[in-house]
Amino acid sequence: MAECIECGGSLSLYDDLEKGEILDCGTCGAELEVLAVDPVELDTAPELQQDWGE
Repeated sequence: MAECIECGGSLSLYDDLEKGEILDCGTCGAELEVLAVDPVELDTAPELQQDWGE
């Protein structure tokens, strides 16, 4: 279990969690990125930006 950094809600984690994965909070809908797995460290997922073909 981990805690959402946006709303404080509980997040259920699975055993094969990997660094860089994106998790969705079931309570507030926030997208969270896994920064570390032991111990679990979460941060707000980066927003995807258009590169407009550059």
